[in-house]
Amino acid sequence: MRGQVPVNDSTDGPDPTDGPDPTAFHRRLPGYQPTPLLSLPDLASELGVGWLLVKDESSRLGLPAFKFLGASWASYRALVDHLGHEPEWSTLDELAAALSVLGPMSLATATDGNHGRAVASFARRVGLSARIFVPDGTAQARIDAIRSEGASCEVVPGGTYEDAVARAGQEAGPDCLVVSDTSWEGYTTVPGWVIDGYTTIFSEIDEQLAASGLAQPTAVLVQSGVGALAAAAAAHYRRAGTPAPQLICVEPDSANCLMESARAGHLVEVPGPHPSIMAGLNCGMGSPIAWPRVSTGFDRFLAIGDRDALAGMRELAGRGIVSGETGASGLGGLMGVGADALHLGPDDTVLIMSTEGATDPDFYSEAVGRTAEAVLAERPACVAAGSTECPVSRCPGPCTR
Repeated sequence: MRGQVPVNDSTDGPDPTDGPDPTAFHRRLPGYQPTPLLSLPDLASELGVGWLLVKDESSRLGLPAFKFLGASWASYRALVDHLGHEPEWSTLDELAAALSVLGPMSLATATDGNHGRAVASFARRVGLSARIFVPDGTAQARIDAIRSEGASCEVVPGGTYEDAVARAGQEAGPDCLVVSDTSWEGYTTVPGWVIDGYTTIFSEIDEQLAASGLAQPTAVLVQSGVGALAAAAAAHYRRAGTPAPQLICVEPDSANCLMESARAGHLVEVPGPHPSIMAGLNCGMGSPIAWPRVSTGFDRFLAIGDRDALAGMRELAGRGIVSGETGASGLGGLMGVGADALHLGPDDTVLIMSTEGATDPDFYSEAVGRTAEAVLAERPACVAAGSTECPVSRCPGPCTR
């Protein structure tokens, strides 16, 4: 089943949260560099739009997804708050030493895979332990990846993502901070910091577009689970005095909690089980702290099937971009519904977010027909060069690579 819900005619929306700059924090981390912003002129031509841009988050600070941005910033802010002051540090070893005065500490969270691994990875990098909880049916590859960061990973028997969230919340205490990307009554500050951490993606996109001589996008497709990334997109693109692209939310048709909330006019739950292959989006309830930004900031909601996500994976693989089943869902939504249905045409610049790489390598190989390594080996030189060398502002299209 595929569907869509248009919701807003207004371009007004909330401003970003005031406070410290998460992008400045991320730039201090070892190995930080902006992820590529790529142009796909041949696919843009096929879809009938002027430009199709892909923000490729298949490798972000050593992990195969964008989630480290929100997890690291929220974990850092929570630890600083627990410490009572912001320590001076220039390396993660210095930060770990400053945090050691807290004694043995753990971070805990629930996840479908990527957020939990990101929290575990940040904990490891600053000398902490991590306790991660996942819903029943989570791919073994994702569990193994979490454990590779030195964290414990517990499967909640028969549980959905919401059940894993409840289980992680039970860990909160003097020696354990919960770093969740969704919120509930009495727990909103840390999930708000997760949203703020994701704004680094959109700051990078602005800089990359300016460097390439391209205008801001006229449409942005953002895949959503609980709505944290969508809330970051709304905060960025609905600022006063900035161009106002059409914002389009993409969800699995079996876990389309934000679409159903838009229909109802308030948050509603889509009960599980949530069997979609788009594991990172299998959430039955949106985050209460994300919902106000999403509900006022997004123009349209799409619910797509697994077939659409698979089509997106294969199209991106054919152009040398490794994107997992969640990562390719934005493109899958655009291809499945069609540009005409979204009122997009040759004058439009469309931005999609490829939010992960091959986080389940075996499934990726089965879905695409070759390994992630083989896809990368076929990556055209102008794509492999990324936004610093790929001539996105000068490419005449259609692509002749």
